Amino acid sequence: MEKRKIAILGSTGSIGVQALSVVRDNPELFEVRFLAAGNNSRLLIQQAIEFNAACAVIANEQLYDEVFAALDPHGINVFAGMSSIIDAMANSSDIDLVLSAMVGFRGLEPTLAALRSGKTVAIANKEPLVAAGGIVMRTAMEHGAAILPVDSEHSAIFQALQGENSPIERIFLTASGGPFLRTPAQELEHVTVNEATNHPRWKMGRKITVDSATLMNKGFEMIEACWLFGVDISQITVVIHPQSVIHSMVSFKDGAVLAQMSMPDMRLPIQYALTYPARIPLDIPRVDFFRLGGFTFSEPDTEKFPCLAIAVDAMRRGGNIPCAMNAANEVAVEAFLNGRIRFTDIPGIVSRSIAACDFIKEPDLNGILDTDRSVRVSATNIIDKL
Repeated sequence: MEKRKIAILGSTGSIGVQALSVVRDNPELFEVRFLAAGNNSRLLIQQAIEFNAACAVIANEQLYDEVFAALDPHGINVFAGMSSIIDAMANSSDIDLVLSAMVGFRGLEPTLAALRSGKTVAIANKEPLVAAGGIVMRTAMEHGAAILPVDSEHSAIFQALQGENSPIERIFLTASGGPFLRTPAQELEHVTVNEATNHPRWKMGRKITVDSATLMNKGFEMIEACWLFGVDISQITVVIHPQSVIHSMVSFKDGAVLAQMSMPDMRLPIQYALTYPARIPLDIPRVDFFRLGGFTFSEPDTEKFPCLAIAVDAMRRGGNIPCAMNAANEVAVEAFLNGRIRFTDIPGIVSRSIAACDFIKEPDLNGILDTDRSVRVSATNIIDKL
């Protein structure tokens, strides 16, 4: 494959760091042109120098002087603020692929800007598709921009569909079950932040790890799958698979089921998105079927983990409701991480925030942005009264 010029939005987060490890192992295949981070100025500086990035952006404008002082002697252009990230995605003509790995809703506008410029986007940031999936997919289609999934589950589905022309009958979206799969429901209200951010299988950022613990993350992935693969929410079944070796499965109308398997390591789906359609060597543990012994599967408990059912209902209602759900969840999870609410308060805050939201059947981008802002205020008010 030819050398690819890449941009990484969220380079200091879990996905960004692992993506750069793929680049580090394959310097002949990638050239890092653009790195963007939120607040981790020190790591951004280290990354920009190591990979000789052409440009680095720190979203927190208060950190600009620190980053500029460190990188200007190396000839690296430095900018600050979200508007700089959006402008770069819209105007940079020398980027082949953008890895969208920013945390949360703030990744929406940079992702849209990259798509409008016709860039291929490898999307790891869930919230743009959850909150504005119709707008994201329509933008990609209008501008001839490809979207490549990075989530292990969606990458698995994408891989299973290679060479297939038959319509999907059903998607089986696998889930580890998170850290509280075996925890009795009555004990969940005493869950600590450390317990909720300690995933048994995957190393992820704090916010997504809490979403995994509530199963909201799996609800998000159902919504993403609807947009990415053109299926209805009724065609997706969540399967609890604690071994996390089968990353998802696709069933076709003749009864065949194709599954993608590997040991849990996010570098594989990240690398596949960066090198698609090529596969290149990757030093990760191989599946040892004899040592594993077997796979287990079970249905999710939506009474114990109501966030999954909330997400399904939000997608069925459509319009701006998934956006409202995402906004409320971001506020609630942040409040939990800051010790302001209990783990079990999260679904109630999300449900009450959705109920207070004015429904918009076909929101445009301004409608999505307005919904996000207003629901964040509602969710914050609900939390303040708890």
